[in-house]
Amino acid sequence: MQNHFPLWKNLLVLIVFGIGIIYSLPNLYGDDPSVQVSSTLAAAIEQNQANRIESDIKTVGVPVKAFEFNDGRILARFNNTDDQLKVADFLRDKMGGDYTVALNLAPTTPAWLRAVGAKAMYLGLDLRGGVHFLLEVDMDAAVKQTEDRYTDDLRQALRNAKMRYQSVAKDNGFIKVTLKSAEDKPALLTLLDKDFRTLDITEPNEQDQVWVKLSEKEEREIKKFAVSQNITILRNRVNELGVSEPVIQQQGENRIMVQLPGVQDTTHAKEILGTTATLEYRMVDVEHDVQQAASGHVPIGSRLYRDKNGNPILLDKRVIVTGDQIVDASSGVDQDGRPSVNISLDGVGAAKMAKTTQVSVGKPMAVVFIEYKVDTKTVNGQKVRHKEKVEKVINVATIQGVFSKRFQTTGLDSPQEARNLSLLLRAGALAAPVDIVEERTVGPSLGQENISKGINSNVYGFIAIMLFMIAYYHLFGVFSVVALGINVLLLVAALSMLQATLTLPGMAGIALTVGMAIDANVLINERIREELRNGMTPGAAIYAGYERAFATICDSNITALIAGIALFMLGSGPIRGFALVLCIGILTSMFSAVMVSRALVNFVYGSQRKLDKLAI
Repeated sequence: MQNHFPLWKNLLVLIVFGIGIIYSLPNLYGDDPSVQVSSTLAAAIEQNQANRIESDIKTVGVPVKAFEFNDGRILARFNNTDDQLKVADFLRDKMGGDYTVALNLAPTTPAWLRAVGAKAMYLGLDLRGGVHFLLEVDMDAAVKQTEDRYTDDLRQALRNAKMRYQSVAKDNGFIKVTLKSAEDKPALLTLLDKDFRTLDITEPNEQDQVWVKLSEKEEREIKKFAVSQNITILRNRVNELGVSEPVIQQQGENRIMVQLPGVQDTTHAKEILGTTATLEYRMVDVEHDVQQAASGHVPIGSRLYRDKNGNPILLDKRVIVTGDQIVDASSGVDQDGRPSVNISLDGVGAAKMAKTTQVSVGKPMAVVFIEYKVDTKTVNGQKVRHKEKVEKVINVATIQGVFSKRFQTTGLDSPQEARNLSLLLRAGALAAPVDIVEERTVGPSLGQENISKGINSNVYGFIAIMLFMIAYYHLFGVFSVVALGINVLLLVAALSMLQATLTLPGMAGIALTVGMAIDANVLINERIREELRNGMTPGAAIYAGYERAFATICDSNITALIAGIALFMLGSGPIRGFALVLCIGILTSMFSAVMVSRALVNFVYGSQRKLDKLAI
């Protein structure tokens, strides 16, 4: 009975094999060329709008493979790329700037597999095709924005303290405050120590002046925040493109790498990434007639805007707080169960908001979303960058009471609108402008060629190993090859369950894993042959071969696993992808070589009472 597995081990092998089949199956299904439509407004697309869009698509005269509407987004699937491009162009012309129309490749995994969470592996840029951008963050602009904000805040603080001054102006990296009387200088220093502690203070020879500037520590933090904030914003923006697994990483101190696998519309991707945005809180002007203002008679001190439905709205020119003073925002409900957004401001923003709300209870306040869209056009044979400013009022709410650092915005139409607004408030404003300094495109045909070459290399390698193992070890070679096939199945299933991104180096990792995995079976088979030569009976030789080879297999695989973990921790990009495949492959190969192959051997030889020889 030494060559029999207990029931639980046999069940374990069968269960793992079944799970491997289920979770590797989605990789056999392809993708549909699709068009994704989402709203750029705070409110998501509703069912009646989706029905209208579906009717509009039918008028184009192309067959629609499937039309899906989920979570306020539309996904229309088509049979080929030509139909996809035709419908995308039609929808962009018809729907205007309030909707994002993006090209996508949607997986065709059956519903029953999606119901158990089985999804295909994501394919990297080199396999699926797509676009690669390298963005440079304008660090000087980030510092300048902060200096401008401090300049305005200093003027406001001096007015609030009723301190007379001649000027507050930036000059050569300093914010120079010139007072009307040198006697106010101690009071100014006290004010700076109380409300502007992060600034470095310099007292020049002029008795009526104080110079302040950003400290080196704060300047470093501003630059660090600018990059991290922009990464967060860019990650949210590329969701509009329907990208399955975007890669957005920091490179160096001031650059961000963006890879968008599967994206076909590179022009639209550049528009999304190159857009800068910010937010402003302003009071609504309720004292003047908005219709009269819309006809061209805008009062002094007010500005005319449009809300999310295109209706005119009159706002005060004075800005209360801007988006860079918001430190946190989350969606929720108020005491009456209505959708709301909970907002937290920094110290300066809180002081401004407190002062405004003290005199404005019961009055409406608006949130203005401002975008700077950058587009490149060819004029007289030369590329010219055109910058367009777009301003929209995305929310208007009534001030219910005095608040400062934390407050709640209500008056929203739905929980979805609350979630969208909180997202805009958290990450709607780029901390600094970005420029695209490098762009590369990998075509789908090149990606498909890489997939074909990668698959062929693995298949040819597997066939070569199979022929050698069967020729050299006979039936035990068959056991080894079956275990090796199950190893590849489990590796693909594990990568699919982890939703890992498979790249060309990852496919090289699979090929290497196949070669390494057979080593364990070679060790076992050679050990069995050695025990037979030493005079052991066939049954005892099988048992001894597996038992005595196990320690050697563990040692060799653990050292390889340590190297793989080191690659994963210290590497980046493709190196980490290779290391991930290698580490998972080592674990699956140990299971298949020891458990699966022995289960097969036990099934064939374990029930034979009189065993005279082995086919090895």
